[in-house]
Amino acid sequence: MKVLLLGADGFIGRHVAFYLRAQGVEVLASARRVLRLEQMGFATLRADLNDPQTHEPAFWHPHLAGGAHVINCAGLLTGSQGAFRAVHLDAPKAVLVALDGGQMVHVSAVGIDTARTRFAHWRRESEAMLADHPNVCVLRPGLVLGETSYGGSSALRAFAALPFLRPVVGSGSQPMNPIHASDLAAVIHDCLCNPPGFGPYEIGGPETLRQSQIGVLYRRWLGLLDVPELRLPAPVARALGRLGDWLRLGPISSTAVAQLEAGVIADPTALLSRIETRPRGATAFISARPAGTQDLWQARLYLLKPLIRLALAVMWLGSGVAGLLTPMMGVIATVPSLPAAIALPMARGFGLLDLALGAALLINWRPKTVALAQLLIVAGYTLGLSILSPGLWLDPIGGMLKNLPVLALILVHLALVEER
Repeated sequence: MKVLLLGADGFIGRHVAFYLRAQGVEVLASARRVLRLEQMGFATLRADLNDPQTHEPAFWHPHLAGGAHVINCAGLLTGSQGAFRAVHLDAPKAVLVALDGGQMVHVSAVGIDTARTRFAHWRRESEAMLADHPNVCVLRPGLVLGETSYGGSSALRAFAALPFLRPVVGSGSQPMNPIHASDLAAVIHDCLCNPPGFGPYEIGGPETLRQSQIGVLYRRWLGLLDVPELRLPAPVARALGRLGDWLRLGPISSTAVAQLEAGVIADPTALLSRIETRPRGATAFISARPAGTQDLWQARLYLLKPLIRLALAVMWLGSGVAGLLTPMMGVIATVPSLPAAIALPMARGFGLLDLALGAALLINWRPKTVALAQLLIVAGYTLGLSILSPGLWLDPIGGMLKNLPVLALILVHLALVEER
């Protein structure tokens, strides 16, 4: 069996890729970034689904000739309308036209019929485009969890690991029946081997838990004592979700809040009557292995990651404003060895640079590039000021000394750039 796997570098995609390979399937892993997949031993196809080339069947034909199958795990939670259309509609349509007798399993999501998010809208559009094709099966997983995590599953762990309160959206009684990512991969493989028809088919685990119960379960798995539950009123949670969308906070978004507020229940009855795979319950798979220190670190750092970014943004924005507004005498007093004709233009120029860095951090623009730029600029500031005015190291307020923890914080920010 040969399978072209779209979205192979995502949370679900990686689980599918590893499961299929273990079953002896020849996997062509396709993603926007494929370097890590290559290092994991997969044959890869680099494909940015925003690229108009991938909207042409000719791009996919060579990889689907001879009856190769397709699994589409690609999708966006946030982005522009153009990006949503490209990833959820234009590229899958081209893949469908290029199919050469193979099957296609399209991974969608539970709850899209009633949800009012852009994610749900474009998932509906993609399903409508694929509707009733004889070689297509549409799966709608519920809440997907695993040993690794991303997005909503990472947020659930992070909320469970908070030190003093365990937040839930609303009452915390919303029902969910999670499925393990590897069990979902087994279901997908089963649907390729024994096509059940178009569907769409919902798939979730056999155990239904409340939102608050999942938090308690994760907290126990991490080896932490329980803490009081903090119930966030729905309007407050929605406002936080909108703020998260605007600031690109990742784990805090309108889509995530909407899912938690409504609950995530998938009814697998129709699909399980057509396949042999049986997913495990959440209690069974969460407690199947011990949590390691790395799991606790990830849970605690997940919410700190956007906080670090915003703290750095505030620092750079404040520094930029100071550089633009500090009067001539203040600039000269800071670096007395520089002539006034040079000191003031430098202060204004670096002020503009600092404002640009702050704005880039605020909107999370090219986070890796911006992190490296911060390192270079802080190191440059530190070296240059040390040469021009070494007495700054003796400043009782510690102006120069503070650059050392700032550099360390930027390194942490750089280490946390990758989410998957």
